[in-house]
Amino acid sequence: MDQPCVLCMNHMQYDYVIVGSGLFGAVFAQQMTERGKRCLVLEKRNHTGGNLHCENQDGIWVHQYGPHIFHTNNEGVWNYVNRFVSFNNYIHSPLAKVGERFYNLPFNLNTFEQVWGVTTAAEAQAIIEGQQQAIKGKPMNLKEQAIANIGEELYHLFVEGYTQKQWGISPERLPASIIQRIPVHYERNNRYFKDRYQGIPIGGYNRLIDGLLNGIEVITEVDYLDNPHQWNSLAPKIVYTGPLDAYYGYQFGPLEYRSLRFEHERLEQAQFQPVAQVNYSELNIPFTRIVEHKHFEFGQLAHTIITREYSQAWKSGQEPYYPIGNATNLKRYGQYKTLADQENQLIIGGRLADYRYYDMHQVIASALHKVQQEP
Repeated sequence: MDQPCVLCMNHMQYDYVIVGSGLFGAVFAQQMTERGKRCLVLEKRNHTGGNLHCENQDGIWVHQYGPHIFHTNNEGVWNYVNRFVSFNNYIHSPLAKVGERFYNLPFNLNTFEQVWGVTTAAEAQAIIEGQQQAIKGKPMNLKEQAIANIGEELYHLFVEGYTQKQWGISPERLPASIIQRIPVHYERNNRYFKDRYQGIPIGGYNRLIDGLLNGIEVITEVDYLDNPHQWNSLAPKIVYTGPLDAYYGYQFGPLEYRSLRFEHERLEQAQFQPVAQVNYSELNIPFTRIVEHKHFEFGQLAHTIITREYSQAWKSGQEPYYPIGNATNLKRYGQYKTLADQENQLIIGGRLADYRYYDMHQVIASALHKVQQEP
């Protein structure tokens, strides 16, 4: 990539040009601004916040790019985000729907009673351990890993179809690493995340992003990669949060992702489903889950808004969501990362630049760590 113009260094307007206004970019900009540094944030979309962006539709905050539930055990991260926004006490307790029946997630004693009619942990554990014996030796693919974790029946009911829809290929062809551990709880506890701190920002995630970027110059609807030399000339350091293969012109080939398509619908009824998220694992149902957004803030309106989420192959021009971390892609990413590590003026971070699926608290912790490394 183009280097900052040495002759123009004394005329640079900013200390950092930050490419992307998602969590990593926004946290980095906020922290550096607090240090007295001058930051410019560039955003390709027509709004800030990346995939956290919410829209108020008829009084309901809709998570435009899929549900985001903040959860963490990191007290420092929790205290940090609470500087900018208050969180409600939403607890994520999704359901799975198979046929006409609902089942509790994550797998716990309530689920086992719904599937097998058992009422004790010992009974459930005996069934699962018996079915785990179908896998001998080290699991070689996702299917074998899932059965080794939860047994054959739960795998076929809840994992097989959902996984095939999510990734677009059979679970037998996916690496075991994708699903190394499926949480199984032998008590009656429908709380999906076990983290100490959990909730949704009151008023939507926009308030968090707006708080982080308060007083910072942001330019939306501009693609840094269209003219990197122009933006590089404005600051001695670039913080890049986009796809690393795109930054380097795909010289080693493109990295692969899965993408998503969202279908939003307003319904003239008070409630569509009993919880915010219901997963659909059956292959004959094309979407993977339905989200009802009013549950996130305990809405009481007479209407509701739902979103059906469809997994799809990623193509250029679409939003990349889930890195496909197979050996080929990880090797290719390593080649790009080697180039990035050699550029002293470049800082990379976030799910795209790191080619990792992050939870929100992990992105924030990563950005805070990168800030600490700066002089």
